[in-house]
Amino acid sequence: MDGEVTLNLYKGNIMVAGRSSPRSLYDEGIASMEGGGSYNQTDAEGFLRIQGLPIRVQGRMNPRKY
Repeated sequence: MDGEVTLNLYKGNIMVAGRSSPRSLYDEGIASMEGGGSYNQTDAEGFLRIQGLPIRVQGRMNPRKY
Protein backbone atom coordinates (compact mmCIF):
# COMPACT_ATOMS: atom_id res chain seq x y z
CA MET A 1 0.00 0.00 0.00
CA ASP A 2 1.12 3.52 -0.56
CA GLY A 3 -0.27 6.77 0.74
CA GLU A 4 -0.28 9.01 3.75
CA VAL A 5 -2.44 9.11 6.87
CA THR A 6 -2.49 11.99 9.36
CA LEU A 7 -3.47 11.01 12.91
CA ASN A 8 -4.41 13.03 15.97
CA LEU A 9 -3.48 11.53 19.33
CA TYR A 10 -5.22 12.80 22.45
CA LYS A 11 -5.46 11.20 25.89
CA GLY A 12 -5.16 7.63 24.67
CA ASN A 13 -7.44 8.15 21.65
CA ILE A 14 -6.42 8.10 18.04
CA MET A 15 -8.42 9.84 15.31
CA VAL A 16 -7.81 9.95 11.56
CA ALA A 17 -7.41 13.60 10.56
CA GLY A 18 -6.69 13.03 6.89
CA ARG A 19 -5.55 10.54 4.29
CA SER A 20 -4.30 10.58 0.74
CA SER A 21 -3.10 8.05 -1.80
CA PRO A 22 -2.06 8.18 -5.44
CA ARG A 23 -4.34 5.15 -5.97
CA SER A 24 -7.39 6.72 -4.36
CA LEU A 25 -10.76 5.94 -5.94
CA TYR A 26 -12.14 9.31 -4.78
CA ASP A 27 -13.02 11.64 -7.65
CA GLU A 28 -13.78 15.20 -6.58
CA GLY A 29 -15.62 15.80 -9.84
CA ILE A 30 -18.40 13.33 -8.97
CA ALA A 31 -18.31 13.54 -5.17
CA SER A 32 -20.79 16.41 -5.00
CA MET A 33 -24.46 16.12 -5.90
CA GLU A 34 -24.29 19.63 -7.38
CA GLY A 35 -21.50 18.69 -9.77
CA GLY A 36 -22.16 17.34 -13.21
CA GLY A 37 -22.71 13.86 -11.81
CA SER A 38 -25.60 11.58 -12.66
CA TYR A 39 -27.53 12.09 -9.40
CA ASN A 40 -31.16 13.05 -9.86
CA GLN A 41 -33.04 14.07 -6.71
CA THR A 42 -36.24 12.47 -7.94
CA ASP A 43 -34.47 9.09 -7.72
CA ALA A 44 -34.63 9.36 -3.92
CA GLU A 45 -38.39 9.94 -3.83
CA GLY A 46 -39.35 6.25 -4.02
CA PHE A 47 -36.74 5.29 -1.43
CA LEU A 48 -37.99 7.93 1.00
CA ARG A 49 -41.61 6.86 0.51
CA ILE A 50 -40.71 3.23 1.27
CA GLN A 51 -38.68 4.19 4.35
CA GLY A 52 -41.53 6.37 5.65
CA LEU A 53 -44.24 3.77 5.06
CA PRO A 54 -44.22 2.27 8.60
CA ILE A 55 -44.58 5.72 10.15
CA ARG A 56 -47.45 6.65 7.83
CA VAL A 57 -49.26 3.37 8.64
CA GLN A 58 -48.76 3.95 12.37
CA GLY A 59 -50.12 7.47 11.97
CA ARG A 60 -53.26 6.12 10.33
CA MET A 61 -53.74 3.48 13.02
CA ASN A 62 -53.12 5.85 15.96
CA PRO A 63 -53.96 9.40 14.85
CA ARG A 64 -52.83 12.19 17.17
CA LYS A 65 -55.44 13.82 19.33
CA TYR A 66 -54.54 17.47 19.69
